[in-house]
Amino acid sequence: MRVGNWAFPTAVCALFGLAPARAAPSGLPVVTETQAPVLTPVTSEPPLPPAYTLPSPAPAESRRYDSFGRRVGAVKWELGGLAAALTLTNLPVVVRDPQPFRFKGEGWFGRDTPNAGVDKLAHAWNTYVISDILYRRMARKTGGGPKSARTAAVLGLGLQTYGELFDSFHRGSGFSMEDMAFNLAGAGFGVMRHSVPGIDEKVDFRLMIVPNKDVITFRGKEHFEQQWFLLAVKGSGFEATRRTPLRLFEFHVGYHAYRTSREERDRGIGPVRKPFIGVGLNLSELFLKGKKGSAAEIGRAALDYLQVPYTAAHVD
Repeated sequence: MRVGNWAFPTAVCALFGLAPARAAPSGLPVVTETQAPVLTPVTSEPPLPPAYTLPSPAPAESRRYDSFGRRVGAVKWELGGLAAALTLTNLPVVVRDPQPFRFKGEGWFGRDTPNAGVDKLAHAWNTYVISDILYRRMARKTGGGPKSARTAAVLGLGLQTYGELFDSFHRGSGFSMEDMAFNLAGAGFGVMRHSVPGIDEKVDFRLMIVPNKDVITFRGKEHFEQQWFLLAVKGSGFEATRRTPLRLFEFHVGYHAYRTSREERDRGIGPVRKPFIGVGLNLSELFLKGKKGSAAEIGRAALDYLQVPYTAAHVD
Protein backbone atom coordinates (compact mmCIF):
# COMPACT_ATOMS: atom_id res chain seq x y z
CA MET A 1 0.00 0.00 0.00
CA ARG A 2 1.33 3.44 -0.89
CA VAL A 3 0.14 5.31 2.14
CA GLY A 4 2.86 7.00 4.20
CA ASN A 5 3.55 5.40 7.59
CA TRP A 6 3.04 8.48 9.74
CA ALA A 7 -0.31 7.52 11.33
CA PHE A 8 -0.04 9.46 14.61
CA PRO A 9 -2.92 8.11 16.70
CA THR A 10 -5.69 10.06 18.40
CA ALA A 11 -6.79 7.41 20.93
CA VAL A 12 -9.31 7.58 23.71
CA CYS A 13 -8.92 5.17 26.62
CA ALA A 14 -12.04 3.46 28.00
CA LEU A 15 -13.11 4.30 31.54
CA PHE A 16 -14.38 1.38 33.58
CA GLY A 17 -16.57 1.56 36.71
CA LEU A 18 -16.11 -0.79 39.63
CA ALA A 19 -18.76 -3.48 40.02
CA PRO A 20 -20.39 -3.72 43.47
CA ALA A 21 -18.82 -6.08 45.91
CA ARG A 22 -20.41 -9.50 46.10
CA ALA A 23 -22.41 -10.42 49.14
CA ALA A 24 -21.35 -13.02 51.71
CA PRO A 25 -22.51 -16.59 51.13
CA SER A 26 -25.87 -17.17 52.75
CA GLY A 27 -26.65 -19.84 55.32
CA LEU A 28 -23.13 -20.01 56.85
CA PRO A 29 -22.43 -19.62 60.56
CA VAL A 30 -20.41 -16.72 61.97
CA VAL A 31 -17.39 -17.67 64.09
CA THR A 32 -15.41 -15.34 66.35
CA GLU A 33 -12.19 -15.96 68.28
CA THR A 34 -14.06 -16.45 71.59
CA GLN A 35 -17.17 -18.22 70.33
CA ALA A 36 -17.58 -21.89 69.54
CA PRO A 37 -19.06 -22.86 66.19
CA VAL A 38 -22.82 -22.42 65.97
CA LEU A 39 -24.40 -25.62 64.71
CA THR A 40 -27.92 -24.30 64.23
CA PRO A 41 -28.81 -22.75 60.87
CA VAL A 42 -28.53 -18.99 60.54
CA THR A 43 -31.85 -17.53 59.49
CA SER A 44 -30.64 -14.03 58.62
CA GLU A 45 -27.58 -12.97 56.63
CA PRO A 46 -25.24 -10.70 58.63
CA PRO A 47 -23.42 -7.86 56.89
CA LEU A 48 -19.98 -8.70 55.58
CA PRO A 49 -17.17 -6.80 57.39
CA PRO A 50 -15.22 -4.40 55.13
CA ALA A 51 -12.02 -6.40 55.63
CA TYR A 52 -13.64 -9.36 53.87
CA THR A 53 -15.05 -7.50 50.84
CA LEU A 54 -14.35 -9.61 47.78
CA PRO A 55 -12.60 -7.97 44.77
CA SER A 56 -14.76 -6.70 41.95
CA PRO A 57 -14.80 -8.83 38.80
CA ALA A 58 -13.15 -7.54 35.64
CA PRO A 59 -15.48 -5.38 33.52
CA ALA A 60 -17.32 -7.31 30.83
CA GLU A 61 -18.22 -6.16 27.35
CA SER A 62 -21.59 -4.47 27.13
CA ARG A 63 -24.43 -6.77 26.06
CA ARG A 64 -25.71 -3.97 23.84
CA TYR A 65 -22.76 -4.74 21.53
CA ASP A 66 -22.97 -8.54 21.55
CA SER A 67 -22.99 -8.78 17.73
CA PHE A 68 -20.28 -8.02 15.19
CA GLY A 69 -22.54 -5.56 13.37
CA ARG A 70 -23.24 -3.53 16.50
CA ARG A 71 -19.56 -3.35 17.37
CA VAL A 72 -18.81 -2.11 13.86
CA GLY A 73 -21.56 0.46 14.28
CA ALA A 74 -19.81 1.77 17.38
CA VAL A 75 -16.94 3.03 15.15
CA LYS A 76 -18.77 3.66 11.88
CA TRP A 77 -17.60 7.27 11.58
CA GLU A 78 -13.96 6.43 12.34
CA LEU A 79 -14.13 3.55 9.86
CA GLY A 80 -15.59 5.77 7.16
CA GLY A 81 -12.96 8.45 7.75
CA LEU A 82 -10.09 5.98 7.44
CA ALA A 83 -11.56 4.48 4.25
CA ALA A 84 -11.95 7.96 2.77
CA ALA A 85 -8.34 8.84 3.64
CA LEU A 86 -7.08 5.67 1.92
CA THR A 87 -9.12 6.47 -1.19
CA LEU A 88 -8.00 10.08 -1.44
CA THR A 89 -4.35 9.10 -0.94
CA ASN A 90 -4.16 6.15 -3.32
CA LEU A 91 -6.67 6.84 -6.11
CA PRO A 92 -4.72 9.70 -7.77
CA VAL A 93 -1.60 7.50 -7.96
CA VAL A 94 -3.51 4.72 -9.70
CA VAL A 95 -5.23 7.14 -12.11
CA ARG A 96 -1.86 8.57 -13.20
CA ASP A 97 -0.32 5.18 -14.02
CA PRO A 98 -2.91 2.39 -14.18
CA GLN A 99 -2.60 -1.27 -15.10
CA PRO A 100 -4.96 -4.29 -15.08
CA PHE A 101 -5.21 -6.12 -11.76
CA ARG A 102 -2.24 -8.38 -11.09
CA PHE A 103 -0.47 -10.19 -8.30
CA LYS A 104 3.21 -9.50 -7.60
CA GLY A 105 5.58 -11.55 -5.45
CA GLU A 106 7.84 -9.21 -3.46
CA GLY A 107 9.77 -11.64 -1.28
CA TRP A 108 10.43 -11.24 2.43
CA PHE A 109 13.70 -9.97 3.96
CA GLY A 110 16.21 -11.00 1.31
CA ARG A 111 18.92 -8.71 -0.08
CA ASP A 112 17.22 -8.93 -3.49
CA THR A 113 13.90 -7.59 -2.22
CA PRO A 114 12.93 -3.94 -2.89
CA ASN A 115 13.35 -2.71 0.70
CA ALA A 116 15.05 -5.63 2.46
CA GLY A 117 11.87 -6.35 4.41
CA VAL A 118 11.38 -2.98 6.11
CA ASP A 119 8.21 -2.41 4.06
CA LYS A 120 6.81 -5.71 5.40
CA LEU A 121 7.21 -4.54 8.99
CA ALA A 122 5.61 -1.25 7.93
CA HIS A 123 2.54 -3.19 6.79
CA ALA A 124 2.36 -5.04 10.10
CA TRP A 125 2.74 -1.81 12.10
CA ASN A 126 0.16 0.07 10.01
CA THR A 127 -2.43 -2.67 10.47
CA TYR A 128 -1.72 -2.92 14.19
CA VAL A 129 -2.02 0.84 14.75
CA ILE A 130 -5.23 1.15 12.73
CA SER A 131 -6.74 -1.84 14.56
CA ASP A 132 -5.63 -0.53 17.93
CA ILE A 133 -7.05 2.96 17.37
CA LEU A 134 -10.37 1.42 16.30
CA TYR A 135 -10.29 -0.79 19.40
CA ARG A 136 -9.71 2.18 21.71
CA ARG A 137 -12.57 4.07 20.10
CA MET A 138 -14.85 1.03 20.17
CA ALA A 139 -14.09 0.33 23.82
CA ARG A 140 -15.65 3.65 24.85
CA LYS A 141 -19.05 2.08 24.12
CA THR A 142 -18.49 -1.67 24.37
CA GLY A 143 -16.31 -1.74 27.47
CA GLY A 144 -13.48 -3.40 25.56
CA GLY A 145 -12.44 -7.04 25.67
CA PRO A 146 -11.56 -9.90 23.31
CA LYS A 147 -14.65 -9.56 21.09
CA SER A 148 -13.98 -5.88 20.51
CA ALA A 149 -10.30 -6.66 19.86
CA ARG A 150 -11.20 -9.24 17.22
CA THR A 151 -13.71 -6.91 15.59
CA ALA A 152 -11.19 -4.06 15.44
CA ALA A 153 -8.57 -6.42 13.97
CA VAL A 154 -10.96 -7.55 11.22
CA LEU A 155 -11.72 -3.92 10.37
CA GLY A 156 -8.04 -2.95 10.37
CA LEU A 157 -7.17 -5.90 8.15
CA GLY A 158 -10.05 -5.01 5.84
CA LEU A 159 -8.82 -1.44 5.47
CA GLN A 160 -5.29 -2.60 4.68
CA THR A 161 -6.63 -5.07 2.13
CA TYR A 162 -8.57 -2.21 0.53
CA GLY A 163 -5.33 -0.24 0.34
CA GLU A 164 -3.50 -3.22 -1.16
CA LEU A 165 -6.08 -3.38 -3.94
CA PHE A 166 -4.94 0.04 -5.13
CA ASP A 167 -1.41 -1.34 -5.51
CA SER A 168 -2.77 -4.16 -7.66
CA PHE A 169 -3.95 -1.59 -10.24
CA HIS A 170 -0.81 0.58 -10.17
CA ARG A 171 1.83 0.00 -12.81
CA GLY A 172 5.07 -1.33 -11.37
CA SER A 173 3.31 -2.73 -8.35
CA GLY A 174 0.77 -5.46 -7.66
CA PHE A 175 -1.25 -7.27 -5.03
CA SER A 176 1.37 -8.76 -2.70
CA MET A 177 0.55 -11.85 -0.64
CA GLU A 178 3.67 -11.13 1.43
CA ASP A 179 2.23 -7.73 2.34
CA MET A 180 -1.06 -9.40 3.28
CA ALA A 181 0.73 -11.91 5.51
CA PHE A 182 2.28 -9.08 7.52
CA ASN A 183 -1.03 -7.21 7.59
CA LEU A 184 -2.49 -10.32 9.20
CA ALA A 185 0.41 -10.50 11.68
CA GLY A 186 -0.15 -6.88 12.73
CA ALA A 187 -3.87 -7.46 13.26
CA GLY A 188 -3.09 -10.61 15.25
CA PHE A 189 -0.70 -8.74 17.52
CA GLY A 190 -3.46 -6.25 18.28
CA VAL A 191 -5.86 -9.06 19.22
CA MET A 192 -3.27 -10.68 21.49
CA ARG A 193 -2.46 -7.40 23.20
CA HIS A 194 -6.07 -6.85 24.25
CA SER A 195 -7.05 -10.48 24.87
CA VAL A 196 -4.17 -11.89 26.94
CA PRO A 197 -4.11 -10.23 30.39
CA GLY A 198 -1.00 -8.14 31.01
CA ILE A 199 0.43 -8.17 27.47
CA ASP A 200 -0.55 -4.54 26.79
CA GLU A 201 1.35 -3.47 29.94
CA LYS A 202 4.45 -5.47 29.03
CA VAL A 203 5.02 -5.25 25.25
CA ASP A 204 4.67 -2.47 22.64
CA PHE A 205 5.22 -2.65 18.87
CA ARG A 206 6.76 0.67 17.82
CA LEU A 207 8.15 2.64 14.92
CA MET A 208 11.17 4.90 15.41
CA ILE A 209 11.75 7.51 12.70
CA VAL A 210 15.36 8.69 12.64
CA PRO A 211 15.62 12.19 11.08
CA ASN A 212 17.59 12.63 7.86
CA LYS A 213 18.53 15.68 5.77
CA ASP A 214 14.83 16.25 5.02
CA VAL A 215 13.90 15.55 8.65
CA ILE A 216 11.18 13.21 7.35
CA THR A 217 11.02 11.74 3.85
CA PHE A 218 7.51 10.62 2.92
CA ARG A 219 8.20 8.47 -0.16
CA GLY A 220 10.88 6.43 -1.85
CA LYS A 221 13.75 4.39 -0.47
CA GLU A 222 14.79 7.00 2.08
CA HIS A 223 11.27 6.80 3.47
CA PHE A 224 11.90 3.18 4.52
CA GLU A 225 15.54 3.72 5.48
CA GLN A 226 14.39 6.12 8.22
CA GLN A 227 12.20 3.47 9.81
CA TRP A 228 13.31 1.29 12.71
CA PHE A 229 10.71 -1.21 13.93
CA LEU A 230 10.99 -2.71 17.40
CA LEU A 231 9.28 -4.62 20.18
CA ALA A 232 9.71 -2.90 23.55
CA VAL A 233 9.48 -5.06 26.70
CA LYS A 234 8.72 -2.66 29.56
CA GLY A 235 10.03 -3.08 33.09
CA SER A 236 6.97 -1.24 34.39
CA GLY A 237 4.75 -4.11 33.24
CA PHE A 238 6.24 -6.78 35.51
CA GLU A 239 5.43 -7.21 39.17
CA ALA A 240 9.07 -7.93 40.05
CA THR A 241 10.36 -4.63 38.59
CA ARG A 242 7.47 -2.14 38.61
CA ARG A 243 8.45 -0.80 42.05
CA THR A 244 12.16 -0.60 41.28
CA PRO A 245 14.23 1.80 39.11
CA LEU A 246 14.03 -0.83 36.33
CA ARG A 247 10.46 0.36 35.67
CA LEU A 248 12.00 3.35 33.87
CA PHE A 249 13.74 1.15 31.27
CA GLU A 250 12.77 -1.12 28.38
CA PHE A 251 14.45 -3.93 26.46
CA HIS A 252 14.28 -3.50 22.67
CA VAL A 253 14.61 -5.99 19.82
CA GLY A 254 14.03 -4.87 16.25
CA TYR A 255 15.04 -4.52 12.61
CA HIS A 256 16.33 -1.81 10.27
CA ALA A 257 17.82 -1.77 6.75
CA TYR A 258 19.41 0.77 4.41
CA ARG A 259 21.31 1.10 1.09
CA THR A 260 18.37 -0.29 -0.87
CA SER A 261 18.25 2.24 -3.73
CA ARG A 262 18.61 1.15 -7.36
CA GLU A 263 21.65 3.44 -7.82
CA GLU A 264 23.52 1.77 -4.96
CA ARG A 265 22.65 -1.69 -6.23
CA ASP A 266 23.89 -0.73 -9.73
CA ARG A 267 27.23 0.27 -8.15
CA GLY A 268 27.46 -3.14 -6.49
CA ILE A 269 26.53 -1.84 -3.03
CA GLY A 270 23.96 -4.25 -1.65
CA PRO A 271 21.40 -3.60 1.10
CA VAL A 272 22.55 -3.63 4.71
CA ARG A 273 20.13 -5.50 7.01
CA LYS A 274 20.38 -4.67 10.71
CA PRO A 275 18.63 -6.69 13.38
CA PHE A 276 19.34 -4.94 16.70
CA ILE A 277 18.83 -5.10 20.45
CA GLY A 278 19.09 -2.37 23.04
CA VAL A 279 17.82 -0.54 26.09
CA GLY A 280 15.53 2.49 26.04
CA LEU A 281 13.84 4.91 28.39
CA ASN A 282 10.17 4.43 29.24
CA LEU A 283 8.99 7.98 28.58
CA SER A 284 5.42 7.26 29.67
CA GLU A 285 6.66 6.10 33.06
CA LEU A 286 9.06 9.04 33.34
CA PHE A 287 6.76 11.90 32.37
CA LEU A 288 3.12 10.76 32.19
CA LYS A 289 2.58 8.35 35.07
CA GLY A 290 -0.41 9.47 37.12
CA LYS A 291 -1.21 12.35 34.77
CA LYS A 292 -4.86 12.89 33.88
CA GLY A 293 -6.61 14.62 31.00
CA SER A 294 -6.92 14.17 27.26
CA ALA A 295 -3.39 15.38 26.49
CA ALA A 296 -1.85 12.81 28.82
CA GLU A 297 -4.02 10.02 27.40
CA ILE A 298 -3.09 10.91 23.82
CA GLY A 299 0.57 11.12 24.83
CA ARG A 300 0.51 7.67 26.42
CA ALA A 301 -1.21 6.20 23.36
CA ALA A 302 1.29 7.81 20.96
CA LEU A 303 4.21 6.41 22.97
CA ASP A 304 2.68 2.93 22.63
CA TYR A 305 3.18 3.24 18.85
CA LEU A 306 6.20 5.51 18.46
CA GLN A 307 9.74 5.41 19.82
CA VAL A 308 11.21 8.89 20.21
CA PRO A 309 14.65 8.90 18.50
CA TYR A 310 17.79 9.26 20.61
CA THR A 311 16.06 7.88 23.73
CA ALA A 312 17.57 4.40 23.41
CA ALA A 313 20.94 2.71 22.89
CA HIS A 314 20.92 -0.01 20.23
CA VAL A 315 23.60 -2.39 18.99
CA ASP A 316 23.48 -4.38 15.74
